[in-house]
Amino acid sequence: MFRLNLFLLLIVVFCALAVVTSQHRGRKLFQALEAEQEKVRQLDIEFGQLQIEMSTWATHPRVEKIARERLRMVVPPLQQVSRPVPVGEVR
Repeated sequence: MFRLNLFLLLIVVFCALAVVTSQHRGRKLFQALEAEQEKVRQLDIEFGQLQIEMSTWATHPRVEKIARERLRMVVPPLQQVSRPVPVGEVR
């Protein structure tokens, strides 16, 4: 009878240790999940800010200013402007 009780006690202790270990592992995984979700939120915010910045940099007045100042481009006179004639249109 003593051996059976000792055996059962060892099984209970082993099960208790397994429960504690699995709970600890679960908590660690949950903390890692929360940290990764926070990174995702931060990256979403940064992506939104970068999209706003990109749209600001691509505005028509800015592009035109850079074309004039850096590339020394000018708007041609209307006499020099031509457009392709669409197929089927008669002049």
